[in-house]
Amino acid sequence: MVGVLLPGVQHLQNIHPLMVHFPIAFLTGAALFYFLGLVFQKNSLAITAFSLLILGAISAAAAAGTGLYAEEGVMISRSVRENLLEPHETLMLVTAGLSLLLALWAVFARPFPRKGRAFFLLILLCLLGVMTVGADYGARMVYEYNAGGSACSQPIEFTK
Repeated sequence: MVGVLLPGVQHLQNIHPLMVHFPIAFLTGAALFYFLGLVFQKNSLAITAFSLLILGAISAAAAAGTGLYAEEGVMISRSVRENLLEPHETLMLVTAGLSLLLALWAVFARPFPRKGRAFFLLILLCLLGVMTVGADYGARMVYEYNAGGSACSQPIEFTK
């Protein structure tokens, strides 16, 4: 059934690639809406940001969990594991941790902390930086070292 609806899924070694894009989108959106809420002084924008932050933290935990589960099955050389996978893992665990920390802070100071607001936004910006670098490590593993599977020579011609 899944193969009919999503034929590309049958080629995945694990579900981690399906999960990783959600925290990137949600956490980036949360930052954007928090800054817009601050600039325009609109509580509705802060509420949207809060919702995106909660979704981002949940999806970051899911992406980290699926990544940890998938780690041993990724067929890459020791040097790629040491130079790309391990930094990717560390950076993305930091991302998940920071997103959970910010989400908890926002829950208790809903939707946007008044005290320490600048520090909250600074941590959110740092989170985006850490996440971006971590995602780059992951992308390099997939696109430069074929960590996504199907150990075939590149380029592969499209077939139906």
